[in-house]
Amino acid sequence: MRSFHNRAFGTLAIAGLALSLPAGTASAQSEDEFSELAGTITLKGTVRDFLGRDLSGGHDDFEWQPKDTRGRGAYGHYMDMVADELDDDGKPVFKSQGRKVTSQWTDSGGNEICPPKSYIASLDGDRSGSAEASGLSVHDAEGFANWFRDVPGVNVSKELAITLHREAGANKYVFDDKSDDYFESRGGFFPINGELYGDYKTTGKNFHFTYELATEFTYDAEAEQSFRFIGDDDVWVFIDGKLVIDLGGVHGAMDQTIDLNRLSWLEDGETYSLRFFFAERHTTQSNFRVETSLMLRDVSVPTVSALYD
Repeated sequence: MRSFHNRAFGTLAIAGLALSLPAGTASAQSEDEFSELAGTITLKGTVRDFLGRDLSGGHDDFEWQPKDTRGRGAYGHYMDMVADELDDDGKPVFKSQGRKVTSQWTDSGGNEICPPKSYIASLDGDRSGSAEASGLSVHDAEGFANWFRDVPGVNVSKELAITLHREAGANKYVFDDKSDDYFESRGGFFPINGELYGDYKTTGKNFHFTYELATEFTYDAEAEQSFRFIGDDDVWVFIDGKLVIDLGGVHGAMDQTIDLNRLSWLEDGETYSLRFFFAERHTTQSNFRVETSLMLRDVSVPTVSALYD
């Protein structure tokens, strides 16, 4: 007799047949206080493909090695590349070429967090990090403006959906390229291998792309809501148009969490936007993990020009 199991369903084997039961039933998940929640959340966004700077027509920021204050090649985490608020189009705004982070800010539990902002409350037990005065992780405002916009001759794009799965017995939803069947088989978060501009040289993978999600959620002041990202390269998360996760730079997998109880202007029961921006800029890895207790909902798929369909 052969049975099966997946994240959203339990397993029941009868007379050689495997029948799936909805998560939350006694046979599938006992004592799951969150069983009324959806088993999955699917979010649709836009992936934009670029050519590396070492290829004809390539973008200077892709396949680029950042430089530190002395002009030396220095991969790593660079903060302050983007402004604290989105522009009128809902896109990140170039702020600077970045400041290389030498140690991250942390909370009392040792979780890595965004550096202090006027709108992000400091809590007891927070520990300060440090960053250099300047760096060169991105070249200029003109080039950066193309990262999350369709620009003929610079990038090509398509719709891309990801599915977050609720962990059993919890209200936490997770997308992880290491456990997602599709991406696990690709050896990382490589959504457009063999597509759009195609793979980079002889790697067999398409490394140079950005990914954008537009979502919303309802704030629950009693629920201890949070959003966490672990991965590489650049990632910025904005809640209600304000920067709350700042993981710029070309680096290995890095981690930041925003606890929404730090955002004092949020009002219980109100709906707010969450905008997510990701860039994969360099060989040889692409890691992507989201963890959240927010019930995220699609707002709209960012526009994809018919030129790229």
